[in-house]
Amino acid sequence: MSRLFDAYVMVDWSAASRPVTGPDSIWIGVLKKNVRLQLGFEAHNPATRAEALGLIEKTLADLARRGDRVLLGFDFPLGFPRGTASALKLQGDPWSAMFAFLANEVRDKPDNTNNRFQVAAKMNRLMTGEAFPFWGAPAKDAQTTLAVKRPRDHGEGDLPELRVADAAAKGASPIWKLYYQGSVGGQALTGMPIVKRLKDAHGDALKVWPFETGWKTLSPSDLEGVQVVVCEIYPSLFNAKPVGGEPKDAAQVRVTAEAFAGLDEKGRLAPAFGPSKAHEAHDAVVTREEGWILGVA
Repeated sequence: MSRLFDAYVMVDWSAASRPVTGPDSIWIGVLKKNVRLQLGFEAHNPATRAEALGLIEKTLADLARRGDRVLLGFDFPLGFPRGTASALKLQGDPWSAMFAFLANEVRDKPDNTNNRFQVAAKMNRLMTGEAFPFWGAPAKDAQTTLAVKRPRDHGEGDLPELRVADAAAKGASPIWKLYYQGSVGGQALTGMPIVKRLKDAHGDALKVWPFETGWKTLSPSDLEGVQVVVCEIYPSLFNAKPVGGEPKDAAQVRVTAEAFAGLDEKGRLAPAFGPSKAHEAHDAVVTREEGWILGVA
């Protein structure tokens, strides 16, 4: 069986408010064919999200000129827990409405200065009128509708704390956690607008899984005319061991890219784009609003 993809680009994102490199910054791993037509890996560590977007766009353009189809993975949620778009009174498909909302609200400057805490506070105000469900911020960024610490647990009638995929991944942090170790909320707020910009630039040549592809086993015919498939990744699924002194973040994007390439070589990546029997009943929620994590069964 032929591969679905020719190259694998994995991104470890960061919501940092200043330019930063090294540990806990943005790492982009590119696994692509070399002159011997063998897959070779290279890692990049841009200091800002603006630099990262430029690098991703250049990489995709270079791969497009070669005729390579790309799997592009980001390590932040591409969707919110079910009901979020409705709570914000957004119109249209929930996932794309959230992308558009965040692209309009988030201000992310070239030096990484951003307003993610203010956006989260506004969303809390619109959704609940209290400092919930988003939580976690430095004291200087706390507001009436955004608390430094978690104000309370999720209860009956609240938006879910976790997406179905987060619960299935066992250990994934809730998107509502904006700050402190293991938080992904800031990455999602700053990352989803980037994915929207890529989607707007590439049109139908770029599909966001599973919203635009369906949550199903993918075949080459499903991807005819598609150059890039964007997916959500969770590097903790793979046992990333640094080699040769590489940083942990670089090892994570390398191992994730290698894992998907290995599955693709064996014809086992295609079914990973569909649900396991245990989660088939969640198809509508997953494909309209929450999304899924590639590799989580």
